[in-house]
Amino acid sequence: MTDGRPGRRQLRLPEYDYSQAGCYFITVCTKERKMLFWNAVGADIIRPDMPPLSACGMIVQQAILNIPNHYPQVTVHKWVVMPNHIHLLLQINETDGRMISAPTRTISTMIGQMKRAASKAAGRPIWQKGFYDHVVRNEADFLKIWTYIAANPSKWAEDRYYDKEGAAL
Repeated sequence: MTDGRPGRRQLRLPEYDYSQAGCYFITVCTKERKMLFWNAVGADIIRPDMPPLSACGMIVQQAILNIPNHYPQVTVHKWVVMPNHIHLLLQINETDGRMISAPTRTISTMIGQMKRAASKAAGRPIWQKGFYDHVVRNEADFLKIWTYIAANPSKWAEDRYYDKEGAAL
């Protein structure tokens, strides 16, 4: 399935309302999957506890932490900044039904804003187009994703986004 542009797959679920209350697992990769976010390189990042973030990684971390400041109805349950991607476990919370601010924004709007803020602060584009999402369906799914995010840095060399050449630079 495509979104109308040649060579681009539709990543969102058709007919799903991405502004509704619920949990979402989001992965966003760097442009060309470049290793921008960790200071450690080479063998040091094969089995890190949690390597120090680069200046760009710290900018991304701050952009993630600012999500609830821009979107008070959103909780960031868990997140990790990896060398060339990030994972987020977000929840759009139910509102009490009163309209005291703008309606809930979609996940695409929130992630787009976070990506723009980080790129602007970094002084250059740092992200690939789009992002990957997974609608969290139940508590078991939530716990599996939570565990995956928590363990991701220690399993970097096994990660699908691991680039042996890029990691050795």
